[in-house]
Amino acid sequence: MGKKNNNDESHAAGGTRAINKFRIGDFVMMAVIVILCLTCVLPFVHVAAKSVSGNAAVMAKQVYFIPKDVTLEAYQRVFGDESMTYSMIFSVIITLIFTVLGMLVCTCAAYPLSKKRLKGKTFFTFILMVPMYFSAGLIPQYLLYQQLNLLDTLWVLILPLIYSPYNMLIMKNFFQSTIPDSLEESAFLDGATNFQILGKIVIPLSKPIIATLSLFYAVGRWNAYSDNMYYTRDSKLKLIQFKLYQLVASASEAQTASLADTGGISQSAPEVLQAASIMFVTVPIIIIYPFLQKYFVQGTMIGAVKG
Repeated sequence: MGKKNNNDESHAAGGTRAINKFRIGDFVMMAVIVILCLTCVLPFVHVAAKSVSGNAAVMAKQVYFIPKDVTLEAYQRVFGDESMTYSMIFSVIITLIFTVLGMLVCTCAAYPLSKKRLKGKTFFTFILMVPMYFSAGLIPQYLLYQQLNLLDTLWVLILPLIYSPYNMLIMKNFFQSTIPDSLEESAFLDGATNFQILGKIVIPLSKPIIATLSLFYAVGRWNAYSDNMYYTRDSKLKLIQFKLYQLVASASEAQTASLADTGGISQSAPEVLQAASIMFVTVPIIIIYPFLQKYFVQGTMIGAVKG
């Protein structure tokens, strides 16, 4: 009995130590996760607080995570411009077209390159990966678009960037690691063509990578404005990012002139206006992301690690 009790006590003590050890490790993991989450959330909270704070408090560096002298003046200026509403709608349309065409091109390039039966696979892969490492530069690109009559058109914002070597590589690796060759061989025996296999077998099984790369394409187009600055002059072709850039730049010039003339503060400080602009263009992406989140990690990990 004594030995049995001692064994029970030793097992209990060992179990207690294991639980305590597990709890300590669990606490450390939770602490690390919380810190990482805060590094993502706190900057966003800081920008949101600045966007609704008074100019004087923001310029005095008194606003951190709680707004001071709450005002919606910056948002009123952003929404008060009718061209902003037009640019927002136009940006959404461009982003949708760009994402659909980008995924179409990416899929049509990645699927053949993922198959061993493609003759010259190594050569074509090398050619398609060259743009990932080398670029002709801004001036040659401008001259090329001019010769192709793309300047100051809708398509200069879409066609040059719809092919992404990085996205193609991720999708290619996903196809190689996820879609078994035996499945396609069975479809070939049943008389299916390559396009039928792609449309009825491969794409339905590739929802994670399609959702992930669609988000990559959409965010990349949504945040870009340099090509809109260089290649278009028509005001009807200006995206929301470029309009907000102009708005912040004009506010900065107005503040400089105001300080030089009167020593006062302009109606809308550039920092406050910039914070409101960031919130204005970030909210649509935040709304879309939760619907794609369940596919995001799975698609990225499988496409980037395997293959």
